[in-house]
Amino acid sequence: MSQIVSGNAFDTFGISAYAGRLLQSSDDQKGAAPVAVISFRTWQQKFGQDPSVIGGSFIVNGQPYTIVGVTPPGYYGERLTSDPASFWFPISSEPQIDGVMTVLDRPDLQWLNIIGRVKPGANIKQMEARMQVQLRQWLMSPVSKVEERAKPLIPKQTLHLSPGGGGVQRMRDEYQDGLHLLMWISSFVLLIACANLANLMLVRAATRKLQTSVRSALGAPRTRLVRQALTESVVLAVLGGIVSLAFAYGGTKLILHLAFQKSYVPIHATPSLPVLGFAFAVSLLTGILFGVAPAWMTAHANPIDALRGANRSTGQGSSITQKSLVVVQAAVSLVLLCAAGLLTQSLRNMQHQNFGFNTNNRYILHIDPQMAGYKPEQMDAFYRQLHDTLSEIPGIKSISYSLYSPMEGDNWGTGVYFEGQPPPQPGSSENNASWVRASTDYFDTIGTKLIRGRAFSDQDTSSAATVAVVNATFAKKYFKDGNAIGKHFGLDPKTPGIYEIVGVTEDTQYWEPTSHIRPMFFLAAQQWVKHEDKDMDVFESVSHTKMNAIELQTSGYVPGLESQVRRAIAQVNPDLTVIDFQTFAEQVRGNFNQQGMIAQLTSLFGLLALALASIGLYGVTSYSVERRTSEIGIRMALGADRAAVLKLVLAGAFLQVVIGLVIGIPATILGGRAMASQLFGIKPYDPVLLAMTTLVLLTAAFIAAVVPARRAANTEPMHALRTE
Repeated sequence: MSQIVSGNAFDTFGISAYAGRLLQSSDDQKGAAPVAVISFRTWQQKFGQDPSVIGGSFIVNGQPYTIVGVTPPGYYGERLTSDPASFWFPISSEPQIDGVMTVLDRPDLQWLNIIGRVKPGANIKQMEARMQVQLRQWLMSPVSKVEERAKPLIPKQTLHLSPGGGGVQRMRDEYQDGLHLLMWISSFVLLIACANLANLMLVRAATRKLQTSVRSALGAPRTRLVRQALTESVVLAVLGGIVSLAFAYGGTKLILHLAFQKSYVPIHATPSLPVLGFAFAVSLLTGILFGVAPAWMTAHANPIDALRGANRSTGQGSSITQKSLVVVQAAVSLVLLCAAGLLTQSLRNMQHQNFGFNTNNRYILHIDPQMAGYKPEQMDAFYRQLHDTLSEIPGIKSISYSLYSPMEGDNWGTGVYFEGQPPPQPGSSENNASWVRASTDYFDTIGTKLIRGRAFSDQDTSSAATVAVVNATFAKKYFKDGNAIGKHFGLDPKTPGIYEIVGVTEDTQYWEPTSHIRPMFFLAAQQWVKHEDKDMDVFESVSHTKMNAIELQTSGYVPGLESQVRRAIAQVNPDLTVIDFQTFAEQVRGNFNQQGMIAQLTSLFGLLALALASIGLYGVTSYSVERRTSEIGIRMALGADRAAVLKLVLAGAFLQVVIGLVIGIPATILGGRAMASQLFGIKPYDPVLLAMTTLVLLTAAFIAAVVPARRAANTEPMHALRTE
């Protein structure tokens, strides 16, 4: 992967070369020697940091380029993206690299990001105002190539400057909603863990109440006792924070793996110092906050308790505080379990919707004939040769090629115009449609059904009438009766009837899994149209030259298919490179990385919360049984059977859980509504899912409570009566 940048790009970012030199303004001039810069990662991994690479030449699209330097480690361009650039070329070399697809003289395509540095103390608002005036002046000039009918919109054009210190932050914008959700979920897990810690500290303070009372009776000041209790809490929190560093490193690697799978993303798995500092500060703060209750208990230890036996109790069991913490744990656990269930079901709905294609026994690979030196006029013969060569591989059922395949992350769009209909107003998107140029057998190869008319055939050549196939959404949107067969449209208002619609396909998802289906049309790979407009002619050449996606359908499993395909393509031309090769199913699954990451991590956090809540309930119930041993012995001595004792303990435990459910169910409904934007095909409130998660929580609570309950039921009355 490569990028084109202005000659002063590296100077603007304040980047120095690791070796050699970087691009300069003199390199970005017409007639300048063709040069490029290589990334440190590519230089290291592909060339073993060979110093002879600097000054060496590489052939790109038939043109030799000299590598003049290596970028420093950690520099990947102005944006964070998966599989970042390996080479940087000056903008002036773009026509040589892209050939017929050159966009250097196409300002209307808006293909450049502009990043600049301002002088200290500069007034940003004044700069915006001046640049906005200059933008409108430029749009009015012939250089901008703005159509006359669109010029009334120029006064409405605005320009805003935004901070560029973080580069172009598209990945952050894409992932921020999901990461915010994970932050909330992890906070809830932290709350449950802190509640467990507080319960443990309360139990410890209660068991040491006699000792504390004695110390207080002997003159120990309360401030010292409080300080001791708080110190223990803080030490536990600090030790937990230190241990969590290893989990933070492993967790970061897990998140990166779930989010990007096989793609390389230049994000280090080591958490940053500010993040670690924040997490450590949170652990310290929670240690202090949840140590307040034990410290308060210590501060109010009555010296007289030392004389009358502080540990003697036949009373109410666990304290109200401990029971309240268990209630909170149960409520929060229900919220997290329901969130995990909603996200998991949402992911399942996304994956199993009807995408309008079939991935079974289908494969997608990408090549770039242009980089191997092929010219537009050679493309038809090249694809025929490629088709014939691949067809010789045993097990291949059908082959097609296209501009791009469904859900691979690409999209080509344009405006469409119809015979007998006036063009839409300038600036309107009402006539926009996506499109793909594809070969014969394309729809059969990807498994898209034709619902009306016919698909492309070998007779659809340049000597035949120009035809198109549209999807069902196109037919419904642009034709009142929904019948598109035999109708005509064009890509230029001057020639609105150039393509005849001969077929309609079912709607196919070419974009993100949750995207609405757009109007779409398909053009025949073997048909070339001569346009009066020069730009349209360029468009025609580009769309034939960039058919880089190859689709394969096999009769079943073919051993070593990828290696056979690579050998076949090398037979056609050794300079042809297979950019990637994967099953169609793998390509589709790559669209669910973010949703899968969030669903899996939420499920992990939900199970962790359930485990912590169960441990908390077990601890509180066990402590309650221990404190009530004498009471249980008296009950059994007076005739209570083991079943009655078991019922008594379980009822006390389940009362806390039921109160937690009463609080948690409304909180779950509110939480579902808050995360509605992350859901697909499921309501924020699902009664069946809520019932299932409630049952899971009750089952876990029963398991956690039944162990101490059985221990209480097996207590010998005489032993219990001797226990203080």
